[in-house]
Amino acid sequence: MKSLSIIAAFTLSVTSAFAADYPERNIFMVVPYAAGGPTDTIARLTADAMSEAIGQQILVENVAGAGGTIGARRVADSEPDGYTILVHHIGMATAPAFYRQLLYKPTEAFEPIGLVSDAAMTVIARNEFPPVTFQELIAYIKQNGTKVTYAHAGIGAASHLCGTLFMATIETQMTTVPYKGNGPIMTDLIGGQIDMTCDQATNTVGPISQKQVKAYAITGEERADTLPDLPTTTEAGLPEFKLGVWHGLYAPKGTPKEVVDKLTSTEPTAYTKSPPSLETGSGKRSFLKASGFSKRHRGSSVSSSGSTASISHPAITT
Repeated sequence: MKSLSIIAAFTLSVTSAFAADYPERNIFMVVPYAAGGPTDTIARLTADAMSEAIGQQILVENVAGAGGTIGARRVADSEPDGYTILVHHIGMATAPAFYRQLLYKPTEAFEPIGLVSDAAMTVIARNEFPPVTFQELIAYIKQNGTKVTYAHAGIGAASHLCGTLFMATIETQMTTVPYKGNGPIMTDLIGGQIDMTCDQATNTVGPISQKQVKAYAITGEERADTLPDLPTTTEAGLPEFKLGVWHGLYAPKGTPKEVVDKLTSTEPTAYTKSPPSLETGSGKRSFLKASGFSKRHRGSSVSSSGSTASISHPAITT
């Protein structure tokens, strides 16, 4: 018994010493989607702010594919030393519902660090798309059905969840086209190769303001300050269609608590309005509860959509 106590005390002292010196080198922040998308944008703003606060460079690495599950597994399989972390959104909660052969358990493979942001989605289309208003869009989709192409960033991605909920709400199916990320989707949408998509407001303010795409509505409770002329889906006549997308930071399971706490204590200030913090106290507990992936995150649209995928993850080394 005494020897076990000595071993435990030694382990604790080593862990504490490691945490005290952390970080001693660059930290990698994995984005499970392609560069140029909303998650990538949020990650880069957050990484810049955290780098300054923590005293080491945080480098963003895009590991895209399979609706964010390849990048998430990359982090789940990494050494739990705080040098590889993940930024991910609500897709962390819905992945088990969409992927039958998911090779990690979101509720068991990660240590939640904190909440980064909570944003609404925007319903957008190519400029030449015929409908002008949101109600005209609904009528056009109902009339044309699968002739309308809807792009998403992979099964379980926020754009996929948004489209699934939208189609379930209006009870009409479109032809869905999967991409590796919202960046490539935006390029094709501006180029007129795809009809429409849902994308996070953080990624669409520029293209909408520059009139590169046509915007119909935002899925939040209120209009966005950055898009004051864009009505909410409630104002536009479809109050059942609402969706918010949170982004959180995660470390691999087993990362020392002292390291997680040090990451949590850094507070991004890169945003000019309502800067999202890596919350502590009750805020962090709220995020931990959200990261428990309760049924409310999956939603009726997920269970009723019938959208599932069978994937085979490649071997991933770190």
